[in-house]
Amino acid sequence: MATYRPCGTRNFSYKQDMAIIRNPFNWAALAIGLLLLFLSPLLFSGVVINLMNFVGITIIAVQGLNLLTGYCGQISLGQSAFMGVGAYIVGILATRYNMNFLLALPCGALGAGLVGLLFGTPSVRIKGFYLAMATLAAQFIIPALIANPLEPITNGSESLRVPAPQIGEFLFNTPQRLFYIIIPLTVLLVFFAESLSRTGIGRAFVAIRDDDLAAEVMGINVFRYKLTAFFICSVYAGVAGGLWAYWLRSINPDHFTLTESIWYFGMLIAGGMGSVTGAVFGVIFLRILEHFLLDFSLFLTCLFPGFASTTGLQQALTPIVYGLVIVLFLVFEPRGLNHRWEIIKASWRLRPFAY
Repeated sequence: MATYRPCGTRNFSYKQDMAIIRNPFNWAALAIGLLLLFLSPLLFSGVVINLMNFVGITIIAVQGLNLLTGYCGQISLGQSAFMGVGAYIVGILATRYNMNFLLALPCGALGAGLVGLLFGTPSVRIKGFYLAMATLAAQFIIPALIANPLEPITNGSESLRVPAPQIGEFLFNTPQRLFYIIIPLTVLLVFFAESLSRTGIGRAFVAIRDDDLAAEVMGINVFRYKLTAFFICSVYAGVAGGLWAYWLRSINPDHFTLTESIWYFGMLIAGGMGSVTGAVFGVIFLRILEHFLLDFSLFLTCLFPGFASTTGLQQALTPIVYGLVIVLFLVFEPRGLNHRWEIIKASWRLRPFAY
């Protein structure tokens, strides 16, 4: 879709044309939005803040997947497993070596990135369905390694307790305090993803996604950029996993399942693949839907206790509705919520003219 700008808005340089924030109104809207966002712990209950922390962690993981799949066109079914790598590196460094989270979190991100490079190497020879199967191996290998050979370090199938992050004497041991770690990192990484998509690396990703043979003919080192995409995607997953460890304070291999990796894809589909804003929309929409379904299933359990206890209604409702929502998006809005948002913005900018 073409980008329409309000009458009188012109760009006089390439730098200005590529800027994310172009005019004073955008700057004012951004400042007000960030102010309201960071005042949220003073305005909302702990339940809402905890949900916002959960949404922020998921946005980071899905943004990494969006850079790999939405921009570079490389399919990965191991995003949740790479989150597990980051979570366990952070958890082990924090519990066994008393490392501060300011050092442990980057180590978790780097470790996940290196593991992602290992599983991204087959992308030089295979793509599409076969690449999906290759990355699917990570989703089985990594949790198996955590649970069995590495049991003396990771506690195996038992939960690994992670201490609260700390700066000096200040403990981030409540959802409101942890909010000021998770949300600023989410904002920074979303901004980095949007900026990266406008650079030469981002354009190379898009060229590879559209036609990797044509990209190679144009002089793009396809293998290097594919590995770069896998590395960045896994680094995002490592950051999300490390934050997950600090947020949940207890990690287990069962937290990083194939189901979660597939739901991350679903969030990307719902929001709009290949769009940074769309990834944010998709995560917010489906995580809030999940929270609503949890409350609704509890209501049904109270209303029909016998039925709910015999059929597992509470466990079945969320995947049923999630699957239905994703199918509806694929059929009726395959470009996701971001496409609808672009239509709304274009109609606002073109008002009051019908054309």
